[in-house]
Amino acid sequence: MCGIAGMASTLAPDTNLVRRMCDVIAHRGPDGVGYHDDDHAALGMRRLAIIDVATGDQPVYNEDSAITAVFNGEIYNYAELRRELTAKGHRFRGEGDSETLVHLYEEHGIDMLDRLRGMFAFAIWDRTRERLILARDRVGKKPLYWRADHSSIWFASELKSLAQDPGMRREIDPVALHHYLTYQYVPAPWSIYEGVRKLPPAHVLIWEHGRATIRRYWKLDRAEQRFTDEREAEERLRELLLEATRVRMVSERPIGAFLSGGIDSSAVVAAMAMQSPEKVKTFCIGFEDRRYDERHKARLVAEQYGTDHHELVVSADLLDVLPRLAWHFDEPFADSSAIPSFYVAQLSRSHVTVALTGDGGDECFGGYQRYALMNQAGRIPALPRPLATASARFGNLITERSHSKSPARRVGRLMRFVAEPPSRRYATLMSCFKPEQKAAIYTDAFREQVADVDSLLLLETLFRESSAATDLGRVLDVDTMSYLPGDLLVKVDITTMANSLEARSPFLDHHLLEWAAGLPAAMNVRGRRTKLLLKRAMAPWLPQELLNCPKQGFGVPLAAWLRGELRELSHDVLTDETARSKGLFRRAAVLDLLRRHAEGADHSDRLWALLQFELWHRAHAVPGAPALTGAACPQTRG
Repeated sequence: MCGIAGMASTLAPDTNLVRRMCDVIAHRGPDGVGYHDDDHAALGMRRLAIIDVATGDQPVYNEDSAITAVFNGEIYNYAELRRELTAKGHRFRGEGDSETLVHLYEEHGIDMLDRLRGMFAFAIWDRTRERLILARDRVGKKPLYWRADHSSIWFASELKSLAQDPGMRREIDPVALHHYLTYQYVPAPWSIYEGVRKLPPAHVLIWEHGRATIRRYWKLDRAEQRFTDEREAEERLRELLLEATRVRMVSERPIGAFLSGGIDSSAVVAAMAMQSPEKVKTFCIGFEDRRYDERHKARLVAEQYGTDHHELVVSADLLDVLPRLAWHFDEPFADSSAIPSFYVAQLSRSHVTVALTGDGGDECFGGYQRYALMNQAGRIPALPRPLATASARFGNLITERSHSKSPARRVGRLMRFVAEPPSRRYATLMSCFKPEQKAAIYTDAFREQVADVDSLLLLETLFRESSAATDLGRVLDVDTMSYLPGDLLVKVDITTMANSLEARSPFLDHHLLEWAAGLPAAMNVRGRRTKLLLKRAMAPWLPQELLNCPKQGFGVPLAAWLRGELRELSHDVLTDETARSKGLFRRAAVLDLLRRHAEGADHSDRLWALLQFELWHRAHAVPGAPALTGAACPQTRG
């Protein structure tokens, strides 16, 4: 993927350090795609060229080359920053956004981060201070991995790049795997490998004298502001979305938008169409299963705004796409919507190089039904322990035996909710494997390794530390700091970069996020109704039929797949000698999950999480695992 890779050492000569800051990234993009790339093979810095295609090579330097930077992402306010810096006497060699980093650092030091508007992961080497700065954008659009010893630090946008170092031990971190099975992704700061960490969103790492210091530089203030006029709030929302969309439409390459048929992507397309001199190119995929097909809703928006609309019906060749996804994802990842995300990125890349998305709208404006469920459950007083235990047990049974969108499933989830305090309720709701389910499937040895680790505490802690005054505000805060960067943004970044496509998300503009964080909870969610303010604000822009539709989500018929075309694969991969040899999961427990799912109980999320871990393990040839047969994929990563 486009990104950064490098190694800095307190002992290394400075001439070697710059070269190591752009160390070789082994994965190359397809022929014909424009990249910023140094001519020297040893540098190998790869970045998908969107702005300043002609002169945007990296690394970049200040005037005397004392400050060096490599960078992944886009700085949307770079033109404004360049004007300010030029007025103060700074001289630029090129015309793009990368050079703003070195000159902004000269001017403001680490406080430069407050001035940046965009998505980024970057490294800055300050030769004078012998200081390395690693930073990641506010919400975690771009990834950044690192590891260190007493004298050196390694960093990269891809875990694959770090794994090229023969000195790195590619051993599974049992705690990271334990967390993955709860959340379907490995949450920061862990990575799946022992000794490698992810820099969390909105954090900066400072490496000096062989020591790393990490601190947060930005956090949303969830204290509710006073809004006396809801119409004024609707108008302000439209203004912010238009402006956030406008700055993300700057590109020297063709640009379009994902149009799923949901309100968020439709709002972004409307904002683009209002500001584009040309037809907006829009892209949508669908399934033959009508429960997962939203093409008819996407067409309403495409027709209203006269977009150049493209559709694809996915008849997924799962035996082909699953190994490809396992290779592209640097860590095990079990959000099954990665499959349609990959296909819509593939469709879009045949027409454009940049695509705008609706990501972040749900977290800004309370779009998930679980937010309404938390609101409703919050009115129920705490239950006595025996009753709470029984409620949780029956809730689990009902949930496992019901369809994912059925009334029975909602009842089961509500019964689980009321059995716990609010912070635990939400952490439990967001979990794939419950603690007792993990304990039942683990081998004795693995269970002992993680016996003292409670994965649910990760979200419970975020919930308790939130500045929000309501449970709804707290769960919005939790999702913005966990589910959004750990799941949604990883999925979009990996699947788009796998197709040499850049994704930009107007709803994740930090100005819009900061404004939305102050909204009273009742402006977004009342009873079972969600995303109220956004729907009202979009009423002048979008078809009424679309605004009244229930949220559908970007899902796939996962339970049916695991009973049908994936039944044989999942059984073989999860129970063969390679799976058993790792000593992590009890074969009898896995077979029981497979049997119960085949008989009608819904264990699709848990089986999918186990399957994705196994496929990832084999695709990346972790020590002790053979490479996945047939897993070689085209070099499509940009």
